[in-house]
Amino acid sequence: MTLASIGTQLAEYLSTLIYVYTLLIVLYIVIQLLFSLGVRPPYSRATDIVMGFLRDVCEPFLRLFRRFLPSFGGIDFSPLLAIFTLEIVNSVIVRGLLNG
Repeated sequence: MTLASIGTQLAEYLSTLIYVYTLLIVLYIVIQLLFSLGVRPPYSRATDIVMGFLRDVCEPFLRLFRRFLPSFGGIDFSPLLAIFTLEIVNSVIVRGLLNG
């Protein structure tokens, strides 16, 4: 196995990991939006488990951006900034691993 193929595989793995994390953030935000609109079963253990998982995974990263970016009129722009940052990191790391 050559060093170039290891770098390529590592770049693909990191790219996939960032993509999945981005999808988790989007899913968390969409579910939060639906719950705020009142679309929620009265009591659902499965929903609570899914939301607990998404909250535990997404909130620490989103909290970093909420510290610096206040909400504007009740609209939280921290997920957009978080996803934008993930995409920039993805492009820099993948480009660096493939070219370096």
